[in-house]
Amino acid sequence: MPQLTGLHLYPVKSTYRLSPDTARVEPWGLAGDRRWMLVDERGRAVTQRDVAELGQYRAVPEADGSLTVTAPDGARIAVPAPAVAEGATDTEVEVFGTFFPAAEAAKEVQIWFAERLGEVRLVHLDRPGSSRPIDAAYARPGETVSMADGYPLLLTTTASLADLNRRIAEDHPDDPVKATALPMERFRPNVVITGTEAWAEDGWRRIRIGELTFRVAKPCGRCVVTTTDQETGVRRGPEPLRALGRHHRFGQKLVFGQNLIPEGVGTLRIGDELTVLEEGPRPEPDRRG
Repeated sequence: MPQLTGLHLYPVKSTYRLSPDTARVEPWGLAGDRRWMLVDERGRAVTQRDVAELGQYRAVPEADGSLTVTAPDGARIAVPAPAVAEGATDTEVEVFGTFFPAAEAAKEVQIWFAERLGEVRLVHLDRPGSSRPIDAAYARPGETVSMADGYPLLLTTTASLADLNRRIAEDHPDDPVKATALPMERFRPNVVITGTEAWAEDGWRRIRIGELTFRVAKPCGRCVVTTTDQETGVRRGPEPLRALGRHHRFGQKLVFGQNLIPEGVGTLRIGDELTVLEEGPRPEPDRRG
């Protein structure tokens, strides 16, 4: 029986992961997942696509809604929740062409980040009225998402990663470095499932994990972040994008994982079983040499 073997959340978009044994599912994603992000001077999201070292920042949420952030050099700062931060103001921010209001962190926090990462600001999405709609082509009315790229949760499977790593090794028979197996952390999922066939998730349309049901909205197109070592912040070459382009491309998208929309709230726990409730045709990847 397929089961949940990994839970991950990212308190600040593109920073290092937290991996709890349980996680609360809210309508917009895992509780505490990507409710904060850094933006540039124009309000656009700053991610590992722009700054690879961002993944080396570690953010830990506190019970009162604040954060403790640790930089790669060990420096730390306490980040008050904007609702209680002195002088907190709303600003318009953008994630992939979607604009929405967010609250700016306190001035001393902005200075701390700017000293390390340049012209960036930290913003927060937990204020009343700060909702960001999911793409209407896949969402029901009123469904929202956090500051994730587009959907509340991302699911991956260990069988698909094993198959992808096999293909990477076959593509580089004379280069043991390029053939090195990639860890799941490269793909920054929220939920990881074990016990399926490779790429079975391509045909899922609705699933249950433990007590919760989810619609499978669409496959996840991958980018340069997957080439970044999440433990060091170093770009490691063309894989897995090269292998996905050769073996798991759908149109122009290099695909790994599936985006989920929750149909209710509740708690996920490591060990929860997964049941496929609805399936659809599994598309044939557009494999190009």
